Amino acid sequence: MPDFDILVIGSGPGGQKAAIAAAKLGRRVAVVDHPDMVGGVSIHTGTIPSKTLREAVLYLTGLTQRDLYGQSYRLKEEITVADLTARTRHVVGREVDVIRSQLSRNRVSLFTGTGRFMDPHTVAIREVSGDERRLSAEHIIIATGTRPARPASVEFDGRSIMDSDNVLNLERVPRSMVIVGAGVIGMEYASMFAALGSKVTVVEKRHAMLDFCDVEVIESLKYHLRDLAVTFRFGETVAAVERHPTGTLTVLESGKKIPADAVMYSAGRQGLTDELDLDKAGLAADPRGRIKVDAHYRTEVGHIYAVGDVIGFPALAATSMEQGRLAAYHACGEPVEEMTGLQPIGIYTIPEISFIGRTEDQLTADRVPFEVGISRYRELARGQIIGDAHGMLKLLVSPQDRTLLGVHCFGTGATELIHIGQSVMGCGGTVDYLVNAVFNYPTLAESYKVAALDATNKIRQIDRLEH
Repeated sequence: MPDFDILVIGSGPGGQKAAIAAAKLGRRVAVVDHPDMVGGVSIHTGTIPSKTLREAVLYLTGLTQRDLYGQSYRLKEEITVADLTARTRHVVGREVDVIRSQLSRNRVSLFTGTGRFMDPHTVAIREVSGDERRLSAEHIIIATGTRPARPASVEFDGRSIMDSDNVLNLERVPRSMVIVGAGVIGMEYASMFAALGSKVTVVEKRHAMLDFCDVEVIESLKYHLRDLAVTFRFGETVAAVERHPTGTLTVLESGKKIPADAVMYSAGRQGLTDELDLDKAGLAADPRGRIKVDAHYRTEVGHIYAVGDVIGFPALAATSMEQGRLAAYHACGEPVEEMTGLQPIGIYTIPEISFIGRTEDQLTADRVPFEVGISRYRELARGQIIGDAHGMLKLLVSPQDRTLLGVHCFGTGATELIHIGQSVMGCGGTVDYLVNAVFNYPTLAESYKVAALDATNKIRQIDRLEH
């Protein structure tokens, strides 16, 4: 008889939710992770510390209050790294406690060390002491996550040339910074350091940033970041990064040279599978370290599952949690519905971006007719009260059956607001529900009613002309 019914390798959002779900179903469950990484990358170097850092930046710089109190307004004149990390350390510590408590309350055994396969049902754990123990399980769930990808040509030192994991260990706030890569992580950190007063240059080999988002939203973000003295170098590739005693010099293939205190690479992520000895389990990873799975998150070996960033897109903490739960249910023979394709995306730039459903460009390419309804925060009482005159909510509505085809939000609380649109779309509701609903006043949520009225008024004008 195996030691456990389910063994989870990795305790990040996916692994943790898989373990708890299986334990709730009465299975004997174990989790393996490094002693200093309980909660995974998400808690220690990714989602939680970066979002906490963002909150500290917004609070200490007073950035969001400047429309009300003047452009020179700051809560603290000299912001140090210690100011920023105090909040981060507090939140991370509390979160690790919460996860440890959840695992122990649900009688999930936690083994600290590095796991690797001995055979398809057995995992060897190398503990910090150097001792090795073996655990066998009927089902194994791989949730090892990812690390930042590092180009071999760049000499990272973790201080002046770093990746998104090292950025939290900066000794001081850099006066100037180059960020290579205009993806989600790159743009989140670009807006944080720009808010702190760093002169940021973003280098991106593609000709646009965040091209899966609404064009109008991205244009607004670009305008805001340029206002904070961010320079964009699109269509440019880094040829070399030189480290000098007084800073760094980033040389682009076009010949441009950019001096800066620090360089941060945000060049995608690499699956943490190289130490798993996957071949002993009959598995293999692709060149980016990712594992292929089916609709139930099963790998090519039926009793082994993989969830979270290690399986690739969308690589979000929120979707990873749900993948973990679904994989555990499937492994336990529990009936389960597949995850719907309707997932919200949240990007924690300053201001926030969040959307669900399709963009205008996608609908146009699919030849799907739509009407646009827009609400601007500056027209809402709550927008004036909080000092956000730039935020907006956009609804894309089908003029045929009046359902929502997409919701796009930019501004304070966007990642929270999006869930109203998600609920309406998920339940098959129409724009008329939002027109007829009564929202608390003053709130940002009433932007849904304003945008819904805007869209339905446009649809009514077309109907009048046609009939």
